[in-house]
Amino acid sequence: MASETTTQTAANADATLYLHPQTLSRLGTFELRAKHIVEGVMSGMHRSPYQGFSVEFAQHRPYVAGDDIRHLDWKVYGRSDKLHLKQYQQETNLDLVILVDASGSMNYGSRSFEDASGAGHRRGPRGDFEWTKFDHATALAAAMSYVALRQGDRVGLNVFADEVKAMVRRSSAQGQWRQIVEALSTHPVDAPTNMARVIDQTIAKLNNRTLIAIISDFYEESSHVRSALARCKHRGHDVMVCRVVDRMEQTFDFRDTAPFEGFEGEPRVRVDPRALKADYIKAFNAHQDEVRRIARSFGFDDMLVCTHDWLGPPLAGFIARRNAQIKRTKAG
Repeated sequence: MASETTTQTAANADATLYLHPQTLSRLGTFELRAKHIVEGVMSGMHRSPYQGFSVEFAQHRPYVAGDDIRHLDWKVYGRSDKLHLKQYQQETNLDLVILVDASGSMNYGSRSFEDASGAGHRRGPRGDFEWTKFDHATALAAAMSYVALRQGDRVGLNVFADEVKAMVRRSSAQGQWRQIVEALSTHPVDAPTNMARVIDQTIAKLNNRTLIAIISDFYEESSHVRSALARCKHRGHDVMVCRVVDRMEQTFDFRDTAPFEGFEGEPRVRVDPRALKADYIKAFNAHQDEVRRIARSFGFDDMLVCTHDWLGPPLAGFIARRNAQIKRTKAG
């Protein structure tokens, strides 16, 4: 018995690593990465009390031929020898639309990795040498999409920079996961972010209240971020602000004087990072705090994710906050 328990614990621990950047970065295609994301999400959901975005258990009812057997309650069957289905109460009519930033700044990454062959080559899924913010954002989007679709919710996707570059319309139909994965299997463009325009393009196609998850580094003027989020609030939509950063952006742990060049057309500048580190970190943290404050001023959820951390905790926290919000709304 002890050996079986130990084996099961080890298997669960290994499964959680499917959502770790070091694991995902070794995969040759985004399709393969998506499969690992599914395995990681499934493992995490099996061991988590947070099982869905917008529904909660309501009651049981007897099984009728033709019902979806996925909702059978096997514990009830074990006690009564009768088949009963779990019924869920819909708490909100929110769909999920995920916006993934593919602007130039999202192409930055400081986390190097070796390929799956073990030959020592440092190559990523797209032939890159680092796990970028865009890689992390697409992995998080794929995980969110899978959880929502598994719950039966409608999910849509917009990949954007200065405008929407790729779109998958909202649906819960079979095959939606494949379309989302294909749309995420892309590459950042050399363009700045124009979040206000993207939000206008997105909400113009929404005719009901929607949960919008924005996955971005939010490297834009805070006034522009406020304007974009205000549009969502005015139209009655809820927003999840997912700020993606690289650890080197947080720490600015560069040591040698070198030329620094932006990803969105900025000129190259030779910089002594040690002389600028204190002021840079102060400015970086101030911008992060401002984006967080803006999001929360509208009553929106906000989270920070780092490219060096695995995706399980942010996803679990996301679902937990959604469930808590639903319960607060119901109680009020």
